[in-house]
Amino acid sequence: MKQKDIAALLDEPACSHNKKSKSGCARPKPGASAGGCAFDGAQIALLPIADVAHIVHGPIACAGSSWDNRGTRSSGPTLYRIGMTTDLTEQDVIMGRSEKRLFLSIKQAVEDHAPAAVFVYNTCVPALIGDDIEAVCKAASSRWDVPVVPVDAAGFYGTKNLGNRIAGETMVKYVCGTREPDALPSGAVADGVTVHDIALIGEYNIAGELWHVLPLLDELGLRVLCTLSGDARYREVQTMHRSQVNMMVCSKAMINVARKLQEAFDTPWFEGSFYGVQDVSQALRDIARLIDDADLSARTERLIAREEARIDIQLQPWRERLQGKKVLLYTGGVKSWSIISALQDLGMQVVATGTKKSTEEDKARIRELMGEDARMIEDGNPRALLDIVRDNGVDILIAGGRNMYTALKARVPFLDINQEREFGYAGYQGMVELARQLTLTVESPVWSAVRAAAPWRGAPAADASSLSKAG
Repeated sequence: MKQKDIAALLDEPACSHNKKSKSGCARPKPGASAGGCAFDGAQIALLPIADVAHIVHGPIACAGSSWDNRGTRSSGPTLYRIGMTTDLTEQDVIMGRSEKRLFLSIKQAVEDHAPAAVFVYNTCVPALIGDDIEAVCKAASSRWDVPVVPVDAAGFYGTKNLGNRIAGETMVKYVCGTREPDALPSGAVADGVTVHDIALIGEYNIAGELWHVLPLLDELGLRVLCTLSGDARYREVQTMHRSQVNMMVCSKAMINVARKLQEAFDTPWFEGSFYGVQDVSQALRDIARLIDDADLSARTERLIAREEARIDIQLQPWRERLQGKKVLLYTGGVKSWSIISALQDLGMQVVATGTKKSTEEDKARIRELMGEDARMIEDGNPRALLDIVRDNGVDILIAGGRNMYTALKARVPFLDINQEREFGYAGYQGMVELARQLTLTVESPVWSAVRAAAPWRGAPAADASSLSKAG
């Protein structure tokens, strides 16, 4: 990828942070992309497209332990869970045969798995030696009559966030608009209800939480052409250009996709969240508002009234047990504010939230929810988190899996909120699951046991004669 292309992705016009800073998003410092490079960001952004063969072109270490390396779920194909790599060695580089190895890898993937498409992810080594993966992909696509898409996201290009944008840029450039949506089956428009097409961008179906939302959209006559990329299929991504409204679920990841689809196809978009009762309702209202169908708006309000009344009854017992509990939320991106809304729905108090991966829009929403004096954490080192827990009497730490052992060593209740989690918290029904998991965690009897003094503390030491008798 050329330097000017990287600069264009960093300087995203739709990002309000870039409007304040002429230099655009910050460039990474040497070493800063470790653990979250551009390749990592591109791969995890596209990996949930379930019927695609995802090939990592590079040394085996770039693929790592890649079986099911993200908590996304599929309702059908499981091809995306298989880690594929060209496994480049020093000999491949020295002898100049890395491109041939890639071509043969694509051949094996196509012949063994018959994928809907093949995505090839460029990494640092082939990018440094000058492999032309676009030419290889074009030749392979022609040879086997299967779409082969080059995702040029070498790790040294920049951060994980840049990789997300490269992934989105690749979909717009090579995939979106290459197929028309399927015609609606006869009877799909029933009882005078008009079906409208929408798309969700930056939704990854972690722990299957998208499936909490789809029934609501189906009831309203909203056909989801594509979710980029949770539980998606290649043929669905091809049709995104026909969406009437795009909902941006995670703006930091793929805001460039929403902007480019608006520029090319005049598709309106908005940023919303499916976490928390109020945010789910607002997202449904925003979709209806942008489609501008009076009947859809009326049916949306009826659905919201029914679902909010139903969920309010189900949440009441949990609210009584969680009311007033203090939470330290350390995550980032859209979750830095959307989870706050969900916790406040349950009557909990968020004392601080992490903003390391949050945009300026995310921070503005945090202030709306928590007040202008909201405490935001940029550096979440273990000592700083535990100081906040101690100073504020925090009842539970909600964060990603890497913080779990920090909490457990400090004997603090912990709930995983990031991509490794096992439970989906989106939608109205997801709120009930979130409340349930919070209550089970906070009220677990293990905490009183591990915080109590050891039974042998203060007990008189046994003398030698008693030990010999016991033996």
